[in-house]
Amino acid sequence: MPSPYRAVFTAPGTRAFSAAGFLGRMPLSMMGIGVVTMVSQITGRYGLAGALSATLAMAAAVMGPQVSRLVDRYGQRRVLRPVTLVAAAAVAGLLVCAQQGLPEWTLFVFAVGAGCVPSMGSMVRARWAEIYRGTGRQLHTAYAWESIVDEVCFIVGPIVSIGLSTAWFPEAGPLLAAVFLVIGVFWLTSQRATEPRRLPEEHHTAGSALRSRGLRVLVVTFVATGAIFGAVDVVTVAFAEERGHKAAASLVLAVYALGSCLAGAVFGVLHLKGKPSSRWLLGVCAMAVSMIPLQLAGSLPFLAVALFVAGLAIAPTMVTTMALVEQHVPRTQLTEGMTWTSTGLAVGVALGSSAAGWVVDASGARAGYVVPAVAGALAAAVAFLGYRRLVEPAPTGGRGEDDRDLRNCDEHVA
Repeated sequence: MPSPYRAVFTAPGTRAFSAAGFLGRMPLSMMGIGVVTMVSQITGRYGLAGALSATLAMAAAVMGPQVSRLVDRYGQRRVLRPVTLVAAAAVAGLLVCAQQGLPEWTLFVFAVGAGCVPSMGSMVRARWAEIYRGTGRQLHTAYAWESIVDEVCFIVGPIVSIGLSTAWFPEAGPLLAAVFLVIGVFWLTSQRATEPRRLPEEHHTAGSALRSRGLRVLVVTFVATGAIFGAVDVVTVAFAEERGHKAAASLVLAVYALGSCLAGAVFGVLHLKGKPSSRWLLGVCAMAVSMIPLQLAGSLPFLAVALFVAGLAIAPTMVTTMALVEQHVPRTQLTEGMTWTSTGLAVGVALGSSAAGWVVDASGARAGYVVPAVAGALAAAVAFLGYRRLVEPAPTGGRGEDDRDLRNCDEHVA
């Protein structure tokens, strides 16, 4: 591990909460694909499987920010444990209904309940922000580390989920995802020393974190960015199937995530100067431009190389986004603000997957790569139009006037 990463882990408790966050985040990459694999194996109906996966994703997108808002107000332990038990019970209900062949509407009811899965990435990043607030370089490295963890989850999770459901029994993938969630959340919330401190009620800002103009720019941009990811996943599977190597799609997509993982590791070591808003705009534009070579893909090896290069822009952009959220959202709404970016991604993934599937059915897999290219252009357009809102931290942002007021409160609480 490079020395900057070793340095951020010298703070007490950081290794433990990051490890717990890794376990708790595995369902993010395992649950949806696990439900698709389970339902398609039991019923043979991919339409039903896809609809359930989309329901799960949209429920998480709706409920995630609300859970995080409660966390900001009442603390991680008090909120996450009961919410996680509800989500785990809903997953169990979904598995039983699928296995017993109960009416379809019961599957959708439990899929909605399973959507209360908390945004573990936001919870862990909020702990890093609490420890390294105001120390730009260390916090930059910590956010980079969490982006690496995200990519590792997306490399390992689908392989484990699909492998268990196909080799063991259909419900194995989602079941293990629920187990990871419960263990990760209870392990994380047992670590009270690093949990962000709750502040007195008078310091909490009324309304949603989305009142921040800068956050709205980030979220809308992330909807388009999520459409890139959702479309690339669907079209790559179809592209590999057309060439008679459908199983190779998972390897090609793993290369995409690997590019992001390596870029995030290097990005976290760099000591960067200049405004995060400029780096963010450059990153979004790089992601958009990286979709152009996909239009030329004629073979799986070429596609793998093109996606590896495209992946290099992902993690650095995500890391910079978290830094901007901290600057433009009040400290008392930081977890909610981070979760809204994840919600934007989730909505975009659902939209991109649907659009790409429609284009593939109508015109073939190669034509489907137009969808992520269009999504990238939209992301770049929104980033350019909203750039001015991100140039300077908001007065109530994580490093603005709000923090100066809260320092006095911190001393009082301590």
